[in-house]
Amino acid sequence: AFDTANVYSAGESEVILGKFLKQHKIPRESVVILTKTYNTDGKLEDKGPAGWTNHKGLSRKRIFASVKDSLERLQLDYIDVLQCHRFDYDTPVEETMQALHDIVQSGLVRYVGMSSCWAYKFQLMQQYAINNRLTPFISMQNHHSATYREEEREMMPMLKHFGVGVIPWSPLAGGLLTRPIASQLDTARGESRVSGGLGQNPGDKAINLKVEEIAKKRGVSMAEVAIAWSIGSPWVTAPIVGIRSSERLDELVKGIELKLTHEERKEIDDAYEPIAVRGHS
Repeated sequence: AFDTANVYSAGESEVILGKFLKQHKIPRESVVILTKTYNTDGKLEDKGPAGWTNHKGLSRKRIFASVKDSLERLQLDYIDVLQCHRFDYDTPVEETMQALHDIVQSGLVRYVGMSSCWAYKFQLMQQYAINNRLTPFISMQNHHSATYREEEREMMPMLKHFGVGVIPWSPLAGGLLTRPIASQLDTARGESRVSGGLGQNPGDKAINLKVEEIAKKRGVSMAEVAIAWSIGSPWVTAPIVGIRSSERLDELVKGIELKLTHEERKEIDDAYEPIAVRGHS
């Protein structure tokens, strides 16, 4: 499966993915393509202030236009899962859910999903779809990792109730769980992440240390342990990961096969401390 979004690199992410599928002659039925709508796409700064009109949100007009543009960039006939990137406070839920249902009925989209939002907002949208026999969400892409588990309080139990799959973003905590915090200060990129607040929340350093200890004991990388923790979570269907090289991909695939013991998971879990909810808007 490939997860992208209309807003990533001003739409260029979808263009690259579309070219990749074409160049490698990958059969359409062999892949699942997920993209998102809500945010602006393309290089709207070149169009002036008027170019931004109707280019953000979850209105009927925006959803249909966004799907059309994404399909053109992807060079595809349909999208497997169209995800709402955020909740739209300016458009009635009734309009959004009807539009999502209609875009599925049109054949341009197979399924719909939601991304980071408050639990009560998801419940409002999902229940409206169910009550009115519209297309309900099948997935939620929210923030979840060993260093951020606030979604487990309300969102995750509700998703389980609705039978909705969970595909969390940032399972490696933005890179925090891939290397010891001290060694991350050795590079400009790592120093920038840490100075920007990564690893500064209560419990972050303790969790980083536990992941490092388990990785050394098992003879694997910290990234493998972090992915194994995510996949082993009773809430998670499949985590979303981003890679910079084929070597990193191979490393993360190994994490799928790694099974943490109950004691190892408990060590990581016990180091967690509650923090403010983040990743929503």
